[in-house]
Amino acid sequence: MIEYRIEEDSVGMRLDKYLRKRLANMPTSHLFKMIRVKKVRVNGKRAQPEQLLAAGDVIAIRGDEKQLLGQDQGAERLPPPPPPVDPSELVILLEDDWMMAVDKPSGMAVHTGSGITGGTLVDYVRAYLGPKAVRNDFTASPAHRLDRETSGVILVAKRRPAMVHFTEVFTEGLSRKRYLTLVKGKMPKDSGVIDLPLSEHQQTAESKARRGVNMQEALTRWKVIRQSSEVALLSCSIETGRTHQIRRHLAAVGHPVAGDRKYGDFAFNRDVRARWGLKRLFLHAERIEFPHPQHGGKVSVEAKVPPELKDILKRAALEPS
Repeated sequence: MIEYRIEEDSVGMRLDKYLRKRLANMPTSHLFKMIRVKKVRVNGKRAQPEQLLAAGDVIAIRGDEKQLLGQDQGAERLPPPPPPVDPSELVILLEDDWMMAVDKPSGMAVHTGSGITGGTLVDYVRAYLGPKAVRNDFTASPAHRLDRETSGVILVAKRRPAMVHFTEVFTEGLSRKRYLTLVKGKMPKDSGVIDLPLSEHQQTAESKARRGVNMQEALTRWKVIRQSSEVALLSCSIETGRTHQIRRHLAAVGHPVAGDRKYGDFAFNRDVRARWGLKRLFLHAERIEFPHPQHGGKVSVEAKVPPELKDILKRAALEPS
């Protein structure tokens, strides 16, 4: 058995992330299985992957120490090196000792994952920060998500207390996010609200079989900026942060986002690509407002509309007059 006692530097970290750092040679799927079958306990109680750790917590992991640490498999398996990236390409909108706000381009994944090739936002941020990317056993990391094909503002925590703060901000709905999107068709009115529960995006098959599809509350507000007979340019704000929320909501009400290859209208996508040259998802995280992790004061950051999207608006006769 292995035991770890949580020190101040690890306060606020999720249990699963802490274990992934400590048991780096263990496959993630096996780690989650150990938690599920109660081989991992926190302070003697059953553990949950998402629970946040507090100072003095004792994590006990049942099993052979050498096997858990991968020491019986010969030389230690090191993670593959990150792909080479040019940190000068990173567009930084705001930076201080606690956090960064970055303008992520469309096509760049935030994290590594299945099928992800090339540099991720994490790779660019850590290359830019260099040795300063790690502070008191915490490595600078994005505080929330953006879809790979969505461009715009994303916040990065440079210190663990900042990550803990942002986790609370996004969980409690204390931020305000505004997105710009181009959708199919003519909207029925100038503004509206889509209040439609969405199925949990990452619910496991086992969970679905046991308790059915888990529906989550989701609310999106939209406002028409400009309208033609074919498309509408909308400003959207979300009061819940469900996966692909804006895309799923707009598709559900018959106005899919232009260029959306997952939830969109494929014939419409082919048409706008042929006529206007749209080669990406037309969704841009334009603005975010949030309380600062150090002093709590209100901060707002904006990312300009990318040139390729401005060109589409011009060709669609929706550019500002």
